[in-house]
Amino acid sequence: MTSEQHALGPYTFAVLTLSDKGSRGEREDTSGPYLVEKLQQEGHILKSYAVIPDRITVIVEALIDLVDNQGITLIVTTGGTGVAPTDVTPEAMLQVIDKEVPGMAEAMRAASLGKTLNAVLSRGKVGIRGQSLIINLPGSLKAARENLEVIIAVLPHALEKICGGTADCAV
Repeated sequence: MTSEQHALGPYTFAVLTLSDKGSRGEREDTSGPYLVEKLQQEGHILKSYAVIPDRITVIVEALIDLVDNQGITLIVTTGGTGVAPTDVTPEAMLQVIDKEVPGMAEAMRAASLGKTLNAVLSRGKVGIRGQSLIINLPGSLKAARENLEVIIAVLPHALEKICGGTADCAV
């Protein structure tokens, strides 16, 4: 497949739920399965879904494997974006990504702020590693759904550009 063909999709994706309790089977993951279903409905191809502990080293290793070894184009994480001592997703992201895409994260927070003041506590990031886009979403089903709705329309164009597409960005 040429890079231009890959740039036009379909795109592979992975969903990582970051939850200590979830990884121990003490809490049902509701946001991860929702994200899998929604992204499949958008035409993306599921390559991996996992629930892992909210630990920096585990997250870093998982993200690097998904990008560098498995070549997955879109990785969506859910959980670990708040201010609790165990919320370390943004710190893990900084060890993994080559560059940030702050506009996507800012748009999600801005939209959430219209629904809850707690949105100011969200620290999720969006970034690029190689030819992969990594998006951090909150852990609750409601917040993950609302945040994904904000950016889902721009995902195909973002992925196309990240994968080397040369189409103009003008809408």
